[in-house]
Amino acid sequence: MSGPALRKIDSHSAIHEAALNEAIELTNLLDQLVIKEQHKKALEVGYILVEQWETRTLRHAEEEEAGLYKEIVKDNPDLQSEITALTRDHNLLRIIIKDIKEKFNEEKTISDNIVQLFQSLIIIDELHNQKEMEVLPEH
Repeated sequence: MSGPALRKIDSHSAIHEAALNEAIELTNLLDQLVIKEQHKKALEVGYILVEQWETRTLRHAEEEEAGLYKEIVKDNPDLQSEITALTRDHNLLRIIIKDIKEKFNEEKTISDNIVQLFQSLIIIDELHNQKEMEVLPEH
């Protein structure tokens, strides 16, 4: 069973918004550091950003998948395809984070490509959050 904050649209939306806004701010900072060629600081922010995605967004995703999504499908089996798509979004986020971490280990620096990967996480998460809010009211 999922926690009450996940089942209430306003609080669930606030969770998404807070995590996403934090990710956007950190990504913008990362981009500026890369542009200014402040590589050491950029790498530090990059590691913080990975941790932020893992502890805020992906941990939240795990909670949704373990409880909320199962409850939604149990109550309304017609939403299975929407829940499958939302879970796929989570998997895309996980794949990109894994790719970023591998690039960190290989390159030991932050490239424009890594900044673009972080920006892609934001786009996926924004679209995911919009769709999830469409599904939740039906729950």
